[in-house]
Amino acid sequence: MFKTNVGSVDRILRVVVGAALLLWFLLDQGTGFWHFAKLIGLVPLLTGVFGTCPAYTLLGVSTCEMKR
Repeated sequence: MFKTNVGSVDRILRVVVGAALLLWFLLDQGTGFWHFAKLIGLVPLLTGVFGTCPAYTLLGVSTCEMKR
């Protein structure tokens, strides 16, 4: 569907950071805005899993390795 524009190292970092934020959200029993702000971890997690970033597409950026 979308062109892959997220490289392997970038993908790994996105998945790790996204999963960490979501885990923190689930384990922390806080309330209020800052507790729910951790749900932003869904964005890097999903972009890492699917390998495409809409912001990269808009900016014309790609961290994928070049094909030879």
